[in-house]
Amino acid sequence: MAKARTQFVCQNCGTVHTRWAGKCDGCGEWNTIVEEDPMGGIGAGPGKVPKKGRPVTLTSLSGEIEEAPRIPTGMAELDRATGGGFVRGSAVLIGGDPGIGKSTLLMQAAAALSRKGRRVIYVSGEEAVAQVRLRAQRLQAAETDVLLAAETNVEDILATLAEGKRPDLVIIDSIQTLWSDTADSAPGTVTQVRTGVQAMIRFAKQTGATMVLVGHVTKDGQIAGPRVVEHMVDAVLYFEGDRGHHYRILRTVKNRFGPTDEIGVFEMSDRGLREVANPSELFLGERNEKAPGAAVFAGMEGTRPVLVEVQALVAQTSLGTPRRAVVGWDSSRLSMILAVLEAHCGVRLGSHDVYLNVAGGYRISEPAADMAVASALVSSLAGLALPADCVYFGEVSLSGAVRPVAHTAQRLKEAEKLGFARAVLPSASPDLPKGTAGRWSEIESLPDLVARIAGSRVKAGEDTDGN
Repeated sequence: MAKARTQFVCQNCGTVHTRWAGKCDGCGEWNTIVEEDPMGGIGAGPGKVPKKGRPVTLTSLSGEIEEAPRIPTGMAELDRATGGGFVRGSAVLIGGDPGIGKSTLLMQAAAALSRKGRRVIYVSGEEAVAQVRLRAQRLQAAETDVLLAAETNVEDILATLAEGKRPDLVIIDSIQTLWSDTADSAPGTVTQVRTGVQAMIRFAKQTGATMVLVGHVTKDGQIAGPRVVEHMVDAVLYFEGDRGHHYRILRTVKNRFGPTDEIGVFEMSDRGLREVANPSELFLGERNEKAPGAAVFAGMEGTRPVLVEVQALVAQTSLGTPRRAVVGWDSSRLSMILAVLEAHCGVRLGSHDVYLNVAGGYRISEPAADMAVASALVSSLAGLALPADCVYFGEVSLSGAVRPVAHTAQRLKEAEKLGFARAVLPSASPDLPKGTAGRWSEIESLPDLVARIAGSRVKAGEDTDGN
């Protein structure tokens, strides 16, 4: 008789080991490796009798293309992040920190769809029915026809969903609480999460219902569980924000039916989440226009221009190694900007502590913020406030040159709408509006930017002397 094969799987990252060990080689966590049977549950190997396959129909690349049928929620920011609404038969994974507002967002979306006559089922695996009802009353969603259940067993949930009319939207909160009888492991483990997600996706594809899954995140901000789950679903959204700030950002990192760089901005209040149609006003609401070390960056999030303030503080250090603290930007990119300033501009920052912050807790990911960061650093070091009606954007290369970035016209249009009359941008920008050359200052290299800021100090001194 052949010996039964077993494998050892890390319950934190899903790495498969040939034997048990105290520490996982994949993620470095201790005591997370569990013995599992590869012949059962999701990912099982072939049976003793191989099943004969059947030929599938092959077709050509040319032909009619049908648009994916969508279900708009009526919440403009949520529809923007998903690409126009939920796609029928799709699976959407939403992750975020505990208490950030994931359940609040989905309850409001469920109530909005229910008011439109859609059949919505909300399955909670973390809270009792009474707790969900209290949230619904606070969000003024208790009068809607959203169907509610508190269950964690996968088979029971699927049997409930199969009864009656097909649902338009199913919300599972959360996937870490699901468990199946077909997997011999505890709830929340890699095997159980993988089994539950595949069962829910199979139901969505077979019935055409939209499946929204809520996932926990790790301390690193990643969705907990095996990364294969993110590959299985059709869209992955992250609900970001800081509890110290009242705004929240719904960011799309994967979307098979729409763009992957869109965001939706919400503001948290005592009655739930409120949509923010113009996030630039939110991020610039408490701006100090006369403080040195502050530059307004005109950025892009997908098709939406966003203006945000970049704050820098350069202070003399008493330590042997100066400190470099960054909030809301890439620390490696800050080190690069500091090196370019020293090598090509003669700005000595080796004996100074450098602190960089993006106002409002917003996080910038595009390299177009290089020029705004450099302007804020030079402004703080010189003690000179930058013009209050000017925005900055442009990518800085290691040679000190300033490279053009995309969507110049949209950035300038958003800045003009908010009262910014001037802009410092890269020269030879491809889509610069015609007839406005006097309003925009085109910079070819970073030394030109430093000289421009230093020249403004000299000009201010001359004006003070009356010359």
